[in-house]
Amino acid sequence: PTGVVLDNYNNNNNNDQQKEDTNDTNSPKQPAQKPNFGLSGALAQDDTTGNVYNGVLLKFTEPAEARTPNTRWRLYVFKKHTTTTKNDTTKQRATTKDDDGDELLEIMHVSKQSAYLFGRDHKVADIPVDHPSLSKQHCVLQFRALPENRDQMRGDHQQLKLRCKPYMIDLESTHGTFVNGVKLEQARYYELRKGDVITLGFSSREYVLLTENTTSA
Repeated sequence: PTGVVLDNYNNNNNNDQQKEDTNDTNSPKQPAQKPNFGLSGALAQDDTTGNVYNGVLLKFTEPAEARTPNTRWRLYVFKKHTTTTKNDTTKQRATTKDDDGDELLEIMHVSKQSAYLFGRDHKVADIPVDHPSLSKQHCVLQFRALPENRDQMRGDHQQLKLRCKPYMIDLESTHGTFVNGVKLEQARYYELRKGDVITLGFSSREYVLLTENTTSA
């Protein structure tokens, strides 16, 4: 997808002097955790505080800790099967897959920049989506370099070991952003893990986050 150049904004943390550790580890996968909505996202409120691109006011600004990842992340895009009921002709979310599995539509390389905007506005979207239930600026896949252990933040900042991880933030979309079937709270960062499945609104597409040379979580 076409990349959108976004400005990074500085805060009081001097992250440019910190060394990023973005290598994959071979440690066992940790047990699934409940969504963490404690990290606030930055939504632009007006022309003064916002970020304008191609004449369009973006609904978000990248955080100071935004980084382009070294890990080669991929989004595997599938078309999922949908079901309808006699009383409702609107497409509903499918909870099961058929025996043949869903159809792989494309593989997106999402490690060439620090953020990817999903939305129906093709002027600004890095990953255009055309389903009518989705918003013009729906959500953002954001890579952030943060300390591996938050307790380290109370010590010497020069000793911090950073790790760049993917996060998803919903930009106050009309019909929501879902990770593994859980609707994300608006304007909050949610940490993503390898194998997570992202769905948007009532779209039949699933975005599975994996790394290079990985076929499953």
